[in-house]
Amino acid sequence: MEVPVHNDGREPSADHLPVVSAAFESSADIAEARHLARSFLADVQAVHGIPVSDSVKGAVQLVVSELVTNARKYAPGPCLMTLKICDGAVEVTVWDSEPCLPVAQTADPGRIGRHGLEIVMAICRSFEMHREPVGKRIVAAVVLADDPLGDEASDQLC
Repeated sequence: MEVPVHNDGREPSADHLPVVSAAFESSADIAEARHLARSFLADVQAVHGIPVSDSVKGAVQLVVSELVTNARKYAPGPCLMTLKICDGAVEVTVWDSEPCLPVAQTADPGRIGRHGLEIVMAICRSFEMHREPVGKRIVAAVVLADDPLGDEASDQLC
């Protein structure tokens, strides 16, 4: 994991915001992806001084779990995940080799399962899907601030 140098309590600059990437090749790696997200957010808070609430930690782990699970379930080969801090949010990017874009099903309270994409889209500030020359890339951003008007986390990022 790349960990930029701490800048003595000043606001982190765009050049020094934390980023981490990993490849996952089996369904067993989904737990490892969640662990990587927890470690990344712990470093964001401890090393970079950016507050991360428990609810944000939970939301990021949920997004990571859903996106990596879908990649492992529906695409052959490995998937790649990148986590970074960008514009007051944790940006979760997952690439896999399947070019077919997922489709969220219409809400159905009677349906058992297959609600993951709906949930991810509901809790994220933004959700994007892009076809790539090989496969697809999904980018979801979870806001660091619990309060939509901004709390201490949003005050620390430009």
